[in-house]
Amino acid sequence: MNFHTRKWVKPEDLNPNGTLFGGRLLQWIDEEAALYAIIQLENQKVVTKFVSEINFNSSAKTGDIIEIGLEPVKFGKSSLTLRCEVRNKMTWKNIITIERIVMVNLGPDGKPAAHGKTQLEYVKDRMPDGLD
Repeated sequence: MNFHTRKWVKPEDLNPNGTLFGGRLLQWIDEEAALYAIIQLENQKVVTKFVSEINFNSSAKTGDIIEIGLEPVKFGKSSLTLRCEVRNKMTWKNIITIERIVMVNLGPDGKPAAHGKTQLEYVKDRMPDGLD
C-alpha cells in the first residue's frame, strides 16, 4: 500500500469529543480516491459509486498527522476499485480501513464509459523520453 497523502489534524477537523471527525476523514478519503482514479484512468470525469463497510479502529487528535493509503484492487470496464487504509503517523495506529471504494469513469455525456485500463500505471511511464 502506498501512502500518497498526509493531513495535519487541526481544531476545525475535530468532533465534540475532541477527536478527528469521521465525516472530515471520509471527505479526505473520497477526494484522494477521486484524484487517484483521475490519474490512473486519465480522465477528470470520475465519480464515487460505492464505498464498502467503513471500519474505524482508532482516532487522531489536534496536531496528529495522518496518512491516507490507496491501492488498486480491480480494474473493471468503466470502474476502478480501490482499497484504503488510513494510519496515524504519530502513533502508527490504523485509524480506518475501507476494503472497496468503486470509482466510475464517465464519458462526455456524463454516463459510465469504458476506460481501457487493465493494470496500475505510473505517470513516469507515460511521459515522453526526456521529460522525467
